[in-house]
Amino acid sequence: MRIAAAMAFLLCASHVPALELKLSGTYALNRPASLDYDPTFCGLWIANEGPEAVLVTLQGEELRRISSDLSRIKAISIEGDNLIVADGLGLFQRLSKSGDPIAAPFRIETGWADTEGIAVDADGTLITVEDDPEYLSWLSPDGRIIRRIDTMELEPPLSEAQGIARDPRTGHLLIVDDWEGTNALYEFDAEGRLLATESLVPYGIDPEGIAIRPGSGQLFIAFDSGAKIASFDYTPTLPGGADTLPPGADCMLF
Repeated sequence: MRIAAAMAFLLCASHVPALELKLSGTYALNRPASLDYDPTFCGLWIANEGPEAVLVTLQGEELRRISSDLSRIKAISIEGDNLIVADGLGLFQRLSKSGDPIAAPFRIETGWADTEGIAVDADGTLITVEDDPEYLSWLSPDGRIIRRIDTMELEPPLSEAQGIARDPRTGHLLIVDDWEGTNALYEFDAEGRLLATESLVPYGIDPEGIAIRPGSGQLFIAFDSGAKIASFDYTPTLPGGADTLPPGADCMLF
């Protein structure tokens, strides 16, 4: 039944004209979940729902490993020159990239949230995806809720959002929905309006995390089934007649 639903979604998504992915490579990595790209190290920060997060090269070689005061790290994102992590139980903490606590953990104002992914807006607003109940949320830096979208009201519904990334060139949000949902990529504008969807069935099963390397137009998606990271050449949805996007900030290693 899941296979039939995923294939039906693939047929619908094939008519989306703007969002475009082209697979460029894969490598094995055990239990990848939440991701974010770090232009300072030209690598990926990866949380796997354990007590630590790791920084790896784009080829999957470990560079460093950090922990926090949380019981686990379920979601991770770059925040300026530092990191912000969440445990998926309502707690967040800011860390240096060496793993040193910048401050004590703080809690979202609802007290509990199944946070699966974090992105940080240009003004410092935290943007999270949450499962059970299903929300796309905008939070103040100290955890107050600014606004929320019930992602089950989208068409198609976003029922199992796992990872989120923000493209600094457009402000667009990219969110992956896992195998229990549509096994697809959703693209939103900066205000949270759904722009496009793209099935990920041709590339992997059970997407968990996502990160953007804007300087090269690359997208990275972590798949739980098969335990791999897939890289893509990525074209976002743009208004008709828009110019090609300029590169974003990036490292000089590649």
